[in-house]
Amino acid sequence: MSIEVKNLSKFYGEQAAVNDISFTINKGEIVGFLGPNGAGKSTTMKILTGFIPATSGEVKICGMEVDVDSLETRKKIGYLPENNPLYLDMYVREYLEFVGKIYKVPNLKARIDEMIQQVGLEVEQNKKIGMLSKGYRQRVGLAQAIIHDPEVLILDEPTTGLDPNQLVEIRELIKRIGKSKTVMLSTHIMQEVEAICDRVIIIKSGKIVANSTAAELQYEENKQVVYVEFEGELSKNALKKEAGITTVESVGTNAWLVESDNAVDLRKLIAQFAQKNNLLVLTLRKEEKTLEEVFKELTK
Repeated sequence: MSIEVKNLSKFYGEQAAVNDISFTINKGEIVGFLGPNGAGKSTTMKILTGFIPATSGEVKICGMEVDVDSLETRKKIGYLPENNPLYLDMYVREYLEFVGKIYKVPNLKARIDEMIQQVGLEVEQNKKIGMLSKGYRQRVGLAQAIIHDPEVLILDEPTTGLDPNQLVEIRELIKRIGKSKTVMLSTHIMQEVEAICDRVIIIKSGKIVANSTAAELQYEENKQVVYVEFEGELSKNALKKEAGITTVESVGTNAWLVESDNAVDLRKLIAQFAQKNNLLVLTLRKEEKTLEEVFKELTK
């Protein structure tokens, strides 16, 4: 396991920021760490990276305990905090050289060139960081997080402030990194989670309320719903009479949301119904909850 968390808690006085949470993340896995503001995401990430101590519980990075081998575990971690603290008076290359020397990165000049190309900083590499847009500052933050080739990458809101084209590029970069490293990232962008994450952990009020794949979270046991649109008139009762259909709801002219349990294939049943009643099916698609809807249900 690259990350092991057991019964982790963090209290500020009597207020629990994180309350007895446990999870593991394997090498090569990209995990989205989700939750509303104040749920405990950033606190958990700061404990994992050794920035703040836990009140109780155990955290291991690559088999080493964070509170015992603090310096050694930090060598294994690349961290991009939520507010991305940078030295604004330093030039991009100067800053990456500064960080690289802290980590004693070999062949540092070549590594800086590689990082600049990897995160798309070629045009801005000779500017002061304070002159950069928020999107390019995020790229500098990503470059410093991976310059020492860490085994574990922890990213707190890594795509904040990026435009749509930059979002795609950074997501692809994170996916490439995730093939050989462990990546844990927090975000409020559900499309980002669906695009790059292998698994989702959702935290609410310091407690984990879900730990699964996005597909499993969106799947509703013992229930399936399809949207169907026919060409021609059709009564609601005609559909409801079909064996296996439990609910029919009109959502437009000759358009319906049809629900059944998972004992039958609802799409096959509707296709047979259309053939039997000489109806042309214009649209037939399976309806699933979006990850955003699941998130709202679990954290409201």
